[in-house]
Amino acid sequence: MLTKKDAIAADFHRTYLTYLGDEPVMKALKKNSRQFKKLLSEIPGKKVDFAYAPGKWTIKEMLQHIIDAERVFSYRALRFARKDATPIPGFDEKEWAAHAEASRRKWEDLVDEFKAVRKATERLFASFGPDQWLSVGTASNQSSNTLALGYLCSGHVIHHMRIIRERYL
Repeated sequence: MLTKKDAIAADFHRTYLTYLGDEPVMKALKKNSRQFKKLLSEIPGKKVDFAYAPGKWTIKEMLQHIIDAERVFSYRALRFARKDATPIPGFDEKEWAAHAEASRRKWEDLVDEFKAVRKATERLFASFGPDQWLSVGTASNQSSNTLALGYLCSGHVIHHMRIIRERYL
């Protein structure tokens, strides 16, 4: 059985993997889904447009960022699993957030979008066979494998859950 120790992660993503235990990637994704959906349901409506300091994202903007990043990570995993060796450029999350217009969106719509994206993420990763999990590719000039990207989806959300709890609630 593949575990986190089999993940080849980009240097700047390794921190996210440290937030995870030793469970298989699909178990980590499902557990993380439950935890994050619960946290989202507990965020008071008056807090969704709150930023804890000038220049910091609101909770809505952070959720939009999480959705965008998960789509990027899943796309990378799909490309790696399908043995596409074309290097994938990085993305500037700050620039994306500046143009996402999350503030005009309804909180409920963002929450529903996260749920839909995560469900698609879970289904995509569940479709991978043993060889696909270990497929290596290049994104943002760094090597990683499909397995690391699966763990990254959970670890990235955990990172932001910690920030929400510590700085927003």
